[in-house]
Amino acid sequence: MLNNSFRTGIFISMLFFMFNLAHAQAILAVSEGTSGGLDSAQVISKYQPIADILTKAANEKINIILVRDFASLEEGMKEGRFKYVIARPSDYPARGIRDYHYQYIASAKPDGQCLFVVDKNSPLQKLSDTKGKRFILAESAAYMAKFCRAELRDHGIFVEKENVQRIKDQQATGFYLKNGFGDVAGIASYSGIAKKWEKEGNRIIHKSVPQLYNPLIAQKSLSPDAVQRIRTALSNLKQTESGQAVLKTLSFESFEFDPQGELRLLKLLTWLEK
Repeated sequence: MLNNSFRTGIFISMLFFMFNLAHAQAILAVSEGTSGGLDSAQVISKYQPIADILTKAANEKINIILVRDFASLEEGMKEGRFKYVIARPSDYPARGIRDYHYQYIASAKPDGQCLFVVDKNSPLQKLSDTKGKRFILAESAAYMAKFCRAELRDHGIFVEKENVQRIKDQQATGFYLKNGFGDVAGIASYSGIAKKWEKEGNRIIHKSVPQLYNPLIAQKSLSPDAVQRIRTALSNLKQTESGQAVLKTLSFESFEFDPQGELRLLKLLTWLEK
């Protein structure tokens, strides 16, 4: 009886240890915004090289989780559940810094922009020509919808007063414009459709101000030495064939530290919320 109790106690202790170990591992939260179509397994595979860099730099095991729901992303930062966050909707890492005590680590290159595009046969030539026309924009909750709205506002065009058709998938932009369902669309510079828009003979009539793309942030508890090791490792990805393959998988040209990154993210929020 004593022997069985002893074995049971050891078994319970081991379970308790494994539970605590699993929960002690740091989390890298990944958000690809409303347009991200990958499942959790695909996201883990895609971002594993980044997690490996974080693991080596900070000497702690990193678990990757996909966070599709924006409310969950915000709540996780607020409660400090995520050690790291990398998010294509840059306003979330920006709020992580401003509101939840995170620090800026690095961001992808090139910067992101809202591109205002028209069909090849459109008479529109510049952004001012679009006032009073029919706009095709992402859903109002999407980062790029806020991004494009702020750029239009700065040029005296207010989305709230315009005729706007909201679409979930930016890939449908071409269909809407070519079939006369809209006159001008706002799309992300890093989207698949943006990369081939002009190659197909269509036109970009305006590019917004550039903003940081896919920022990586970390909790303030991450040491300065670890931060520097992460920045160096990410910047060095472009120097090797294996690193370039990682960047290609992530659809980044490079991953770099911007000395003004934290300030730029804070200014981004001011711009979006104006």
